[in-house]
Amino acid sequence: MNRRAVVLLSGGVDSATTLAVAQAEGYRVYALSFDYGQRHAAELRAAQRVAQELGVEEHRIVRLDLRAFGGSALTDDLEVPKGRAIEQIAAEIPVTYVPARNTIFLSYALAYGEVRETGDIFIGVNALDYSGYPDCRPEYIRAFEQMANLALKATVEGRWRVRIHTPLISLTKGQIIRKGLELGVDFRWTHSCYDPTPAGLACGACDACLLRRKGFQEAGVPDPTLYASPPPV
Repeated sequence: MNRRAVVLLSGGVDSATTLAVAQAEGYRVYALSFDYGQRHAAELRAAQRVAQELGVEEHRIVRLDLRAFGGSALTDDLEVPKGRAIEQIAAEIPVTYVPARNTIFLSYALAYGEVRETGDIFIGVNALDYSGYPDCRPEYIRAFEQMANLALKATVEGRWRVRIHTPLISLTKGQIIRKGLELGVDFRWTHSCYDPTPAGLACGACDACLLRRKGFQEAGVPDPTLYASPPPV
């Protein structure tokens, strides 16, 4: 099978599992990550490890400077929320939301896909156990896909259609982890924390750490993450 797909790869649990799903569906994967001015490089190191271990066709890291705009605790000198209850996490859009990030990333994926002659793009968005980001919702993905099919030379010429694949969108974090394990993902390769220590340990208290820990508990498997301060059980 010679199908190709672009997979957005952040280095976290969701994107690593999404990459494994794409491969299991018979796609040759072209992984795309971004050095966008985020607070740390740990997730990029994780993305490189995941891409290497899962054997992608190609892994590109594109450099952007979203710190030029700021407006997020991930790209500005704002405090990362810590110690919130799980119920609070999706109740409002948090300060860790990066303005228009998925729109920017998907636009780059469109360009990469057109060069690699594919309209299949995989993204690990999730609308259940997530941080309330508006660009993770099904209605956003549908709208972007509709726009994308109006935007490319290849689609206008009728050579293919853009399909935004969201295999995890209706899964809980526990279900995502179980699926990843079934497909051979070693979650020691991945990184989720928004605010790791200089030594690379996960903080254990940010929203991403709490959701990650919750997922492993629900999946009933040990959490391999090295935490500076273990999240509450």
